[in-house]
Amino acid sequence: MNTSETVNSRIVDPARLPFAYADALNAGDADAVLALFHQDATMRTFSGDILTDREALRAEAIQTIAARAHLTNNPRFTQIGADTALTIVDWNLEATSPDGTRISPTGTTTAVARRSPDGSWRFAILNCQGAVENGALSAIEPSATEKNAST
Repeated sequence: MNTSETVNSRIVDPARLPFAYADALNAGDADAVLALFHQDATMRTFSGDILTDREALRAEAIQTIAARAHLTNNPRFTQIGADTALTIVDWNLEATSPDGTRISPTGTTTAVARRSPDGSWRFAILNCQGAVENGALSAIEPSATEKNAST
């Protein structure tokens, strides 16, 4: 971890969850990033990779931290229904690419959070490509089931 402060990973307001993620990432605390996810969580990265296990989530956090990343989130919307919440935030990530170039990707994240038995909220689904605009990233191909359903 890059700072002496510990990032709080017990989030009691789902609207705060994306900001706790940014705090943990910006502090260089991969363990705190990972603590914000349910055991069975899925993440779609800004580059389009789908991560479905804890080790992949940890590796993504470590790689992002190693890129000297700084994440900024701006809230758009949070809606809570029982023990599930939908959160939408705009984000900007400053980082260094593997070739040493400084990059600044931006996007809109959609996230689904679930309330844990202890009352805290954790990501169940984190989709960093929640709203792809201007063709900046390639569209997801519909699954065979979706293609068959539309015919």
